[in-house]
Amino acid sequence: MDIDNTQDIIDSRDIIERIEELEALEELTVDSAFEELNEDDKEELEALQDLSEQCQECEDWIYGVTLIKDIYFEEYTQEQAEECGLVDKDPKWPICCIDWEFAASELQDDYTEVNYDSVIYWVRD
Repeated sequence: MDIDNTQDIIDSRDIIERIEELEALEELTVDSAFEELNEDDKEELEALQDLSEQCQECEDWIYGVTLIKDIYFEEYTQEQAEECGLVDKDPKWPICCIDWEFAASELQDDYTEVNYDSVIYWVRD
């Protein structure tokens, strides 16, 4: 599974799995005649390991936490409010008047900012 910083949402379990895949491939290349990891794989592994280190304080990291891309966070906030039944999905008044940018900013108080290869993501504390 490929993971990159163009994704709006990333599950921590996918990051863990990809790191394990790349590390296993790296071990094979060291212990055998297989070709070494290519430069892209090495860069991906390094970026994912760095991201994982930034998120180690998240208690549920190994069980699955969601990383939300900064530019997607406002839309994510609205989707979460709708899914939780806090607002109606119908864009009639007054729902169409909600300041979702402000709502997202308030929600981010419960999240930590992390950097994934120069792109900001938010992960719940």
